[in-house]
Amino acid sequence: MSPVVSVVVPAYNAEAYLARALDSLAGFGPDVEVLVVDDGSTDGTAALAQQYVDAHPGEFHLLRKANGGHGSAINTGLDHARGEYLKVVDADDWVDADAFARVLDTLRGFVAGERPVDLLVSNFVYEKVGKRTKTAVRYGGALPRGRELAWSQTRRFAKRQYLMMHALIYRTEVLRESGLRLPEHTFYVDSLYAFVPLAHVRTLYYLDVDLYRYFIGREDQSVHEAVMLRRIDQQLRVNWMMLEHLSSATVHDRRLRRYLLHYAQITTAVSSVLLIRAGTPQALAEKDRLWARLRAQDPAVYREVRWSALGQICHLPGAAGRRVTVLAYRVAQRAIGFS
Repeated sequence: MSPVVSVVVPAYNAEAYLARALDSLAGFGPDVEVLVVDDGSTDGTAALAQQYVDAHPGEFHLLRKANGGHGSAINTGLDHARGEYLKVVDADDWVDADAFARVLDTLRGFVAGERPVDLLVSNFVYEKVGKRTKTAVRYGGALPRGRELAWSQTRRFAKRQYLMMHALIYRTEVLRESGLRLPEHTFYVDSLYAFVPLAHVRTLYYLDVDLYRYFIGREDQSVHEAVMLRRIDQQLRVNWMMLEHLSSATVHDRRLRRYLLHYAQITTAVSSVLLIRAGTPQALAEKDRLWARLRAQDPAVYREVRWSALGQICHLPGAAGRRVTVLAYRVAQRAIGFS
């Protein structure tokens, strides 16, 4: 029988913290298949993963490949997954065992049903280094709890409520039907994973448990602001791929389209603020090019993104306006526990 869920763990030079992730996934039996994808590590990542393969035969599996980046590792996991559902857990994150047990029971119910649910949504918690109070992102208000939903039964998502990868467990076949292939050697592809397949999701279910623990605070992390500024070209690449998808995808449900616009507004605002933060003439010109390119490609999407509250904040005039934009971004980061 197929496992109920495949958990893909992309890992690159993760020896120092991988055990925490794998420990949180151990002991759930044959219904859980853990695929550790070693993305060309040069440290002891593969050897550590092999210890779990040896200790939990049939449950843990090690896939080794040449370095291709986070998206490439997820692609490889998806190619090899046998589970009815698929979850991605980054190597420096982990899951809560009690919450995962509840998730697994829920997924078993989906598999036993005649029409399995396409997407399970659960909560995630920011585990910020040095911060004792943890902030959870939950979806009450936007998603009715504990029942199968169509997109038409969802409600408006608040600004902080967007479906990051950490919140999602897709039915594996939905991911494959969507044609999802994440770009290689590119950071920030999590946004594409949480965006592109949604047009193929017909039913979803919100389980109100704090499942995913999202670790932030290492200076070398891709989401550290200094790192994001150095890799702004990759943020812009992902941002543009999201906007292109929004323009080309067939989305029949108006509430799903409203949500996709909501996510695109957030992502484009982040790109704009980072370019404002960089502050160079080249960066500010790049911000103008991003918006001009969107306006030329899809005037309707441009209007909806540009004249949203976030879009207007990103276009406050002059140096003083740019300072206000960055200040608003800082306040938003603190509100979600990110800084």
